[in-house]
Amino acid sequence: MGVRQAYSYITGSGYLIEKEREVKLVLAALIARGHVLIEGVPGVAKTTIAKTIARTLSLDFKRVQMTPDLLPMDIIGYKIFDQKTAEFKFVKGPIFTNILLADEINRASPRTQSALLEAMQERQVTIEGETFRLDEPFIVLATQNPIEMEGVFPLPEAQLDRFLVKIETGYPSTKGFVEMLKKVDEIEAWVEAIKPVVTKEEVLNEIKSARDVKVDEAIYQYIANLVEETRRHHAVRLGASPRSGIAILRMAKAVAYLEGRNYVIPDDVKQVLVPTLSHRIILKPEYEVEGLTASRVVEEIANRVPVPRP
Repeated sequence: MGVRQAYSYITGSGYLIEKEREVKLVLAALIARGHVLIEGVPGVAKTTIAKTIARTLSLDFKRVQMTPDLLPMDIIGYKIFDQKTAEFKFVKGPIFTNILLADEINRASPRTQSALLEAMQERQVTIEGETFRLDEPFIVLATQNPIEMEGVFPLPEAQLDRFLVKIETGYPSTKGFVEMLKKVDEIEAWVEAIKPVVTKEEVLNEIKSARDVKVDEAIYQYIANLVEETRRHHAVRLGASPRSGIAILRMAKAVAYLEGRNYVIPDDVKQVLVPTLSHRIILKPEYEVEGLTASRVVEEIANRVPVPRP
């Protein structure tokens, strides 16, 4: 068994209804050693997805509800004086886990956001000059509500760039919603009763194996053309950076690995294009007012740039 089988197990269960795309992208981000920003209204199974993946892969899971009064020490940990030993003892925060769900990250203060995002980037925390490595694998699933505008602290573009992908998730179709209502009690029982299908060591080995997925010269050129096209689009004020191209490459390799291939094809790149680029480009205000979205611009670019032929 492996991450591929875990993906088949989760999506084949029939309980995470119409969430196959989200599960695939989160697993791909885990394999690519990246972090995920999930944008969606409350009640669309964001927490359920995170718990399901954690339990299926034998990984530790913690959830933090982000609030304006949350301090950095509440996430990364702190030192206290132990009177018995007359020494300072480090108390680990919830960030010392494998999968951390940071719920409503845009409700936390900029100071707390920065502490979390720094730990995400460095995969370590420093407390009073002492450095502590985070557990591996490590992935942050941060959520935010796109509707809430009061009492929130929007993530700056530089911090958004720390997330490998941004997944926009929404309501199910009417058919999916009816199916969910019929299975609501079964879904809760299934999530609580999930048995691991892969060990943590196997997950770590597969993360290493995914790096060996082969990429043709034409695919490298295709990714470069897509990224550069974002800088030429008439509606874009700030195009994608080189880090965006690296994100596309890593996610495309992870998706290819999940699909059982040891090489990347153009469809792998197209699958991850919107999640990896939509939060990394800034549109001109006049086009935003007209209702144009970054996702639509990325889709336009995908249709415009020629796809390499075998």
